[in-house]
Amino acid sequence: MVRGLADIGAEGVLLAGAGRAILLQIANPRVGHGVAEHSNFAERPMDRLRATMTYVYAVVYGSEEQVKAVRRAVNRAHAPVRRGADESSAGYSAFDAESQLWVVATLYETAVTVYEQVHGTLDDDAADRIYREYARIGTALQLPASLWPPDRPAFAEYWDAQVAALQPDAKALGVARDLLHPSGGPQLLRLAMPLARFLTAGLLPDHVRDAYGLEWSAGHERRFNRIMRTVGRVYPRLPQRVRHWPRDYYLRQLAVDRGAPHA
Repeated sequence: MVRGLADIGAEGVLLAGAGRAILLQIANPRVGHGVAEHSNFAERPMDRLRATMTYVYAVVYGSEEQVKAVRRAVNRAHAPVRRGADESSAGYSAFDAESQLWVVATLYETAVTVYEQVHGTLDDDAADRIYREYARIGTALQLPASLWPPDRPAFAEYWDAQVAALQPDAKALGVARDLLHPSGGPQLLRLAMPLARFLTAGLLPDHVRDAYGLEWSAGHERRFNRIMRTVGRVYPRLPQRVRHWPRDYYLRQLAVDRGAPHA
């Protein structure tokens, strides 16, 4: 029975939404310009995923020492990601609370979207608790607790308004190309990219998908629904050690990197 975030957060299938979350994040220029000017998806396509997932898993499942370690690592990485407003940019800062709210919102909404595609709709009590607990992903950094919308209806209002306004600019489109068509990284990653691109396109809101120039049709939609139905039949029957492998792997890596006991 699903009781809260810890019950769904370890599911490896949630990684199917990673591309969706990133494309939504960078469609907001306060986030996208910082990523474009301070990240390199073309040469190190797995780095952002690794950093994000290590942070999320540590906050949800890790020890106090692990949380401190990932908080320090994220803050060090964020420190140079800043730029003042000028003629070509409205400016950005990785420590900006509104930007952090948007990033956490995309992670939360994507996780729930993918989970419900595979496992079915969460009941209201579980959904409310997961929503409240997800705020910790942001408040462990600089997000004030008061900025996280107070309940799911308030979040839905925030989300709908933010998504309706998204219009990826040239910098976001460049990052998306590097993300979806990596020139480097492991061979296995490159082999998996056609499916990753397809799932990313299928999970995005229609107008955001169109703005990124991702091909989609009624035939694509039928294929996407067939894939998700198949995943929904097969994935929940896998052994837990397989379903939770990404969480356990990243926490083990954190223990090795930081010398801290892993969860």
